[in-house]
Amino acid sequence: MVAEDDNDLEGSGKQESAGTIAFGDSETRAGFTALIGAPNAGKSTLTNRLVGTKVSIVTRKVQTTRSRIRGIAIFDKTQIIFVDTPGIFAPRKRLDRAMVNAAWGGAADADMVVLLVDAQRGVSADVAEILKRLKDSHYPAVLAVNKIDLMKREELLELTAKLTEEVKFEEVFFISAETGEGTSELVEYLKSHLPLGPWLYPEDQLTDAPMRHTAAEITREKLYHRLHDEIPYATTVETIDWKENKKNGSIRVEQVIYVERDSQKKIVLGKNGSAIKAISMASRKELGDILGVPVHLFLFVKVRERWGDDPERYREMGLDYPTK
Repeated sequence: MVAEDDNDLEGSGKQESAGTIAFGDSETRAGFTALIGAPNAGKSTLTNRLVGTKVSIVTRKVQTTRSRIRGIAIFDKTQIIFVDTPGIFAPRKRLDRAMVNAAWGGAADADMVVLLVDAQRGVSADVAEILKRLKDSHYPAVLAVNKIDLMKREELLELTAKLTEEVKFEEVFFISAETGEGTSELVEYLKSHLPLGPWLYPEDQLTDAPMRHTAAEITREKLYHRLHDEIPYATTVETIDWKENKKNGSIRVEQVIYVERDSQKKIVLGKNGSAIKAISMASRKELGDILGVPVHLFLFVKVRERWGDDPERYREMGLDYPTK
């Protein structure tokens, strides 16, 4: 099944800094800051806020972020590469293990780690396991208690005491990723603690993700927004074709939505194709806004049983395939 709009229509790892660059009478800094935490702690929301634009998709569905997403921001003379990682939880399936491995891999490669904790959820089982692993590691880590706008001061202090019992964080910050409260203090700390060195990316680059990957993520976001309570987590989106029309500047994009069962395919399509048309229109509009040109988006829905055990799907998502 294909949905057509009415309109016609890769990432690098951690890099070593070599020397410094003079910036007026001072020197530049650059480094990677990994945002880690339990699912839905607010990592993607914080990444988007700090970068100043949307580089990570955000939905109500847990484990929305599947691979490491890098957002690049410049604050004065410091370039910070924020690494938005998948939520860390007790993995049960192969895909779960791949995402958790990606999260800890992001922490291991970073110059600084920020543990983001949802103040409303407190010290959950997932957070407790993260604290245990951080305690046994040598990662330079700070704590960011999120959603402080929804909690009382006494509750925040009590929670912080519990969190810092296990791990000796270098600093503690109280923030709201949603409103921006407290985030400037976090940025100021990172600016002065990342290593001296040249900027690692061009000044105008906001992410290292290829546009084909970003486009697939945007469609997956619209899919979850539209069918949050109906569609299972086991869906993925891949961009299979991307062609630019040199005459009018428009872009033709073809994507496949993979599901595991026929019943899921029917949900994605909707009655008379209503669901997939709405998903296509929403995704096409956002892509057009980002690219600044008309986008002609074609969506196909395919059933692929146990796609979560297919190594090729992991490569498309930017994940290493767990052999066990």
